[in-house]
Amino acid sequence: MASASLISEPSFSAYWGGSGGFANQTVVDKVPPEMLYLVDPHWYQFPPMNPLWHGLLGFVIGVLGVISVIGNGMVIYIFSTTKSLRTPSNLLVVNLAFSDFLMMFTMSPPMVINCYYETWVLGPFMCELYALFGSLFGCGSIWTMTMIALDRYNVIVKGLSAKPMTNKTAMLRILFIWAFSVAWTIMPLFGWNRYVPEGNMTACGTDYLTKDWVSRSYILVYSFFVYFLPLGTIIYSYFFILQAVSAHEKQMREQAKKMNVASLRSAEASQTSAECKLAKVALMTISLWFFAWTPYLIINFTGIFETMKISPLLTIWGSLFAKANAVYNPIVYGISHPKYRAALEKKFPSLACASSSGDNTSVASGATTVSDEKSEKSASA
Repeated sequence: MASASLISEPSFSAYWGGSGGFANQTVVDKVPPEMLYLVDPHWYQFPPMNPLWHGLLGFVIGVLGVISVIGNGMVIYIFSTTKSLRTPSNLLVVNLAFSDFLMMFTMSPPMVINCYYETWVLGPFMCELYALFGSLFGCGSIWTMTMIALDRYNVIVKGLSAKPMTNKTAMLRILFIWAFSVAWTIMPLFGWNRYVPEGNMTACGTDYLTKDWVSRSYILVYSFFVYFLPLGTIIYSYFFILQAVSAHEKQMREQAKKMNVASLRSAEASQTSAECKLAKVALMTISLWFFAWTPYLIINFTGIFETMKISPLLTIWGSLFAKANAVYNPIVYGISHPKYRAALEKKFPSLACASSSGDNTSVASGATTVSDEKSEKSASA
């Protein structure tokens, strides 16, 4: 009893500022009885969260959901209906937007509802489904980004010796992405780990608090194949992309010096400049993705290794940062891809990010003009 008091009272003061009146309540009190078997005993030591946090989280997730559904929906529509954008490389771009679209379409409304009730009210099955969707579309996004990085590596580093990606190759990669993602995310439904309510009780995710190593092993193996392996592949790809672009730029400067001119900014040089911008934009996009999902990784690892006590408030940031990822990509495409911007201005003049007469050396995070040209030549051949 004494130890319980020592746990609950400081936690209460930390969340409620010592205002009193709720010392005997916990964050689990509002959870429906049919959900209690999924709630880890760890959460019973924490008092209810301030309703302001639930309201703020619900509002932010609702806004992010609307922006993501509209933004990614427009990316899918424009890339699919604009002939100049229908290339094998851009199939990966569409797949990424499709994954982000489905993530917020399926996850934003349930979270807004649960934030309103300040607990999970949709039942155990929907809890598992919600967590599965989050894991599935998150895995789909990261492996699509990995395939985009490998495609960029093939085009930019290997150059003319590279074998262009065809529609068949792109579709096979997309099929692999979804088969791989489904295989990993259904495992908890069959006993390797499980999906449970998170500490804030308004979202669900993997169980990182169960102490047996069967459950813990899933977190470790899954994080390797869905976080560290893709991260290593992307870093490898973009390291050599930047190295190749840097070497080419150096050659251009040396050649210009020999010819006693300020610059060799021909069409070829402009293309090289575009590839350099590609690397920067793509690295930014990928960095944002990992910035979004790293909090979840840290929370999961903190749980299985017990490095510190996880509070319900901490779990809010994992949900928020991960779901915000689905908003980034359409914004990056809109400000960086000249063909996308031109199509956006034509189809939705009031939503165009900038005039299509602007910088023609801009580049998308998903595809470059050089790869598009290769794809078109391959298709015609």
